[in-house]
Amino acid sequence: MRQTRLIMGMPVTVEIVGSNIQAEELEPTFAYFVAVDERFSTYKRTSEISQINRGEIQSHQYSDEMKEIFCLSQQTKTETGGFFDVGPIGRCDPSGIVKGWAINRAAKQLRQRGYHNFYVDAGGDISADGHNASGQEWRVGIRNPFNPNQIVKIIGLSGGGIATSGNYERGEHIYNPKNGWQKASAVASVTVIGPNIYEADRFATAAFAIGQAGIGLIERRPGLEAYIIGKDGRATMTTGFEKYVLTPAKNK
Repeated sequence: MRQTRLIMGMPVTVEIVGSNIQAEELEPTFAYFVAVDERFSTYKRTSEISQINRGEIQSHQYSDEMKEIFCLSQQTKTETGGFFDVGPIGRCDPSGIVKGWAINRAAKQLRQRGYHNFYVDAGGDISADGHNASGQEWRVGIRNPFNPNQIVKIIGLSGGGIATSGNYERGEHIYNPKNGWQKASAVASVTVIGPNIYEADRFATAAFAIGQAGIGLIERRPGLEAYIIGKDGRATMTTGFEKYVLTPAKNK
């Protein structure tokens, strides 16, 4: 059973593999993403983060989820040497960490409900468990940032997460906090594979902000692999990335 809905300003797809899966079994996952959007969207005036940015809510009034996000954001800032920061230009925007965190929590909820084969995709960032409807590991395509209709690599994924940061779909939206909050544009795209989507997503954002040298950040991080496409179209990958790439024989 597979459905896609527009939530958080992006397509959210949930697929659960099973012979007797009903459409209503996907509802709790979609409802969770709606709740996350209501709390963390900087575009919704009534969201908690918008109220915080307007000074209407003090730190002792923050929800547990907001406290967790701020704590994780600070941790990520430290682990990335300051290249990840949720405080751009005088306001707080945690969207760079919320999406991966939300996908990861949605996946955990599905596991807790007893599902073993599923796929959760929010705006191209993906958590995949078990196998797809064909009984194989999930297939994820990495797009060519200069021609999004072209797939440059096909990744096999099961029990992990994959996230891509780039400007080819949403325009320039990632900032370099170490360069006067200038928009990051040194590379075309950064794809990171990790043990879960939360780890992959937050480090993909940081690596994109760093630029070509972001490959080093990922290489030094245990459990993460990356594929970076530069502005010149050339690709660089970490030493262990190739093991996730499906060969033509595996695609048959």
